[in-house]
Amino acid sequence: MNHIQERLLEVAQVSKPAVSPTSKSASLTNSNRLRVWKPAIQQTWKSALSAWRRAVCSLALGLPLIAMSGEIRIGVATADITPPLGVAMAGYYHERGADGVLDPLYSKAMVIEHDGERAALVVLDLILVSRTVTDQARAEIEKATGIKGDHVMVSATHAHTGPTVTQRGAGQSKPQQLAAEHTERLPQLIAESVRLASEHLQPARLSVAKGRCDGLAFNRRYFMRDGTTGWNPGKLNPNIVMPAGPTDPEVGLLYVELPKAASPTQAIATYVNFAMHPDTTGGSKLSADWPGALSRVLTGYHGSNHLTLLANGTCGNINHFDTSWRGLGGGPTEQNRIGTILGAAVFQAYKDLKSVTAGPLRARSERVELSLPEVTPEQVEEAKKTLNATKDDRGANFMNLVRSHRTLNVAGRKGEPLKVEVQVIALGTEVAWVSLPGEIFVELGLALKKRSPFPHTFIVELANECIGYVPDRRSYAEGAYEPESARCAAGSGEKLVEAGANLLAALYKDASEGKVGGQ
Repeated sequence: MNHIQERLLEVAQVSKPAVSPTSKSASLTNSNRLRVWKPAIQQTWKSALSAWRRAVCSLALGLPLIAMSGEIRIGVATADITPPLGVAMAGYYHERGADGVLDPLYSKAMVIEHDGERAALVVLDLILVSRTVTDQARAEIEKATGIKGDHVMVSATHAHTGPTVTQRGAGQSKPQQLAAEHTERLPQLIAESVRLASEHLQPARLSVAKGRCDGLAFNRRYFMRDGTTGWNPGKLNPNIVMPAGPTDPEVGLLYVELPKAASPTQAIATYVNFAMHPDTTGGSKLSADWPGALSRVLTGYHGSNHLTLLANGTCGNINHFDTSWRGLGGGPTEQNRIGTILGAAVFQAYKDLKSVTAGPLRARSERVELSLPEVTPEQVEEAKKTLNATKDDRGANFMNLVRSHRTLNVAGRKGEPLKVEVQVIALGTEVAWVSLPGEIFVELGLALKKRSPFPHTFIVELANECIGYVPDRRSYAEGAYEPESARCAAGSGEKLVEAGANLLAALYKDASEGKVGGQ
């Protein structure tokens, strides 16, 4: 390095503006439903001056204009995706129209950049994301930002107090029509959150940690005294023998802050990965459920410039329902209790944060073919009769409705197997995200974590698409709600684990050998 390059580096360092811990979110003239998290020091003229200095320095050193070599940059933003009142709400086999809003729903985006390569992680306060929405959003994102579609992961928290995600509105009830109209707007809103995040990329320091939150999540399948497997068998039920499976108490964290942050208010974002059904609030008011409560807890500590992204782990058979305790089973109070407890686990894990070493940012996907369960013509006819006779799942007819919906869904595919995406995004050799396309049993997520060579692996369910429940092979034989509603055959979950493990191994090998880029 010559004396001119040294001086340019000195100027670039000296000219770095001080960070204001009391910075506010920027307002957008086009919409009051969009928020961008960025330090207040990024006022227009200062941003331009900083960009000019970086450009001069980069040209002198022969580096890309977009970032210093090896530097990690992060941008985060949200778009408000709260639907209109009256919209059909998701989560059950009977129609609910939203009659109020407890807390807003968001598309939350984090864009990561390293050495010119970018990837986007999007989390939606919705029950699921469809293949159509993801494909359209990826196309919009690539057009608006240049981020490659296969470098975008879109997941849903699985909140049961959000709108139904559906493309079918014509000829349906008014609530269903509103839901279809809202779904049609989702790709643009998702893309807008990513565009804003990409526009506000800034140097950042990343840290990771693994916390624990025991006693909050429970396996909702139980072995019963009569030899059956029960599903949500009720509180203090004397016929319960033991849970039919494990939980995953791990709280995975990616903590993002300014490079020289000296206080919690200089944090940019916390990405949290925890496995538990968000079905605690109930009722007919729109809400992000406990992920929204968790966001409020962390915002109270970090300030309004901080964004919390909760990516749900494999919680197909995991919920908050403690059968050994007579306490609350749901409602806004329970939502806040859970958000507070999980928030405390996040704060406790902060003391174990370790810096992430910058490494190549890569993404790779694989299409996995899954067989369908067998259905007979007799089952199809019986299913049609059941659905014609009732539309309400509140009562003894619940499992008949579940089986009928599953039978007609499978029959409608006319033998065509499911072809689903498993995606991995990895940063260096330390951090990786894995997408899985449905409500995945916790046993499968634990198996995938065990096989991952990355020390910090975020398993994200309901990502990029949703095929419903995906139990592990053993659970199919045990029966009950999830296996009997599954649209994929036994062994499908193990195929997804195998695909994810192979992708993780390949990307880890590439990073270890210094290879860069995607697939």
